[in-house]
Amino acid sequence: MNPHIQTLIDSLQLQPHPEGGYYREVFRSEQVVIPSGKQAERRALTAIYFLLLAGQHSRWHRVLSDEIWSHLEGDPLQLSCFDAGHGQLKNFRLGRYDMETEPIRVVPAGIWQAARPLGEYALVGCYVGPGFEFSEFSMAADHPEVANTIRALGEKAAQLI
Repeated sequence: MNPHIQTLIDSLQLQPHPEGGYYREVFRSEQVVIPSGKQAERRALTAIYFLLLAGQHSRWHRVLSDEIWSHLEGDPLQLSCFDAGHGQLKNFRLGRYDMETEPIRVVPAGIWQAARPLGEYALVGCYVGPGFEFSEFSMAADHPEVANTIRALGEKAAQLI
């Protein structure tokens, strides 16, 4: 492993993430909100570091809050978003800004998402509001109908289940 990557894992105190890669929560707001249509309070905002290495990927998953991905360092990352309600798959390239790459991308609440690094590694920040809770997180692999629809999108999408 590249010594810089090991330094990132050690110095940022990253741990394995259930969807793949490494992460650490770095912020959980003291402010609470009650999301529209819900009765339970949630933290207003959460933030994590998220690191993906070559050969790793963030498996297809869904968060029931808006999520912002921001590229922090390393190689570009492909962020795939699937709107199951409309059957639309869109791929975005996150990294240093140029005509094909953007540093920030918003994934609206309820959209299925997956990611993979396009090089040796990608370190991103992920910010969720209202704040992330594992109780409102699901993996496509646990939803056979969604997983089958993603498989039908092609081999590259299917590999991320």
